[in-house]
Amino acid sequence: MATTKAQPTTLEHERALAAEHDVRFIGAVDEVGRGALAGPITVGVSVIDMQQVTEFPELRDSKLLTPARREELVTPVREWALGYGVGHASAAEIDQLGVTGALRLAGTRAVAQSAVAPEAILLDGSYDWLTAPEQDLFDLLDDEREPVGLHIPVRTIIKGDMTCQAIAGASILAKVERDGIMVQAATEYPAFGWEINKGYATATHRAAIEKLGPCNLHRKSWNLTSKPEKAQGKT
Repeated sequence: MATTKAQPTTLEHERALAAEHDVRFIGAVDEVGRGALAGPITVGVSVIDMQQVTEFPELRDSKLLTPARREELVTPVREWALGYGVGHASAAEIDQLGVTGALRLAGTRAVAQSAVAPEAILLDGSYDWLTAPEQDLFDLLDDEREPVGLHIPVRTIIKGDMTCQAIAGASILAKVERDGIMVQAATEYPAFGWEINKGYATATHRAAIEKLGPCNLHRKSWNLTSKPEKAQGKT
């Protein structure tokens, strides 16, 4: 029996969303870095023209690809998509806004970079963090506040990066760009091993934080030095 990992991605969900809302330009969004201790939350978006797009079954969830293969696919994804973008929310913005707010900020920045605005969005996961919240009085009074969140239809797709070609493309763009940021940051902060762990909570990363303290790229509102809990039922 074939596993999900072996199944090709398709444009089935993209076509269904376009038909449901009678639109042409479908955006697909994925994030990386949500659970890291350091570095940004990064969101990628690809926008495809449902009247002209061709199948790209080689696209996979970025986590299933080798780093070299992800790098190889960046240019083909950009050429395949009608528009694309990658947005970030810094560690300081994550501390200020929380994870959901930072995801929304990074996603808004990613969509703003696209040469073509999407008319509806497929969002990887089960929770819609991309739709704009209702404005409060402070939003209305603060003309200089950066607009955050989208006002178009958003459909969530669990494991969408493993089934939807456009989401898989967005995941590759986001993963490659964030990994590059962390590798570069490792040259300034070599003790944390970011060129390997990319800011995630490995034992060596936590040990370095305990020894040296956090730097300005760490999410200081997080518990950075506690050891990871063991999964239930495992030793």
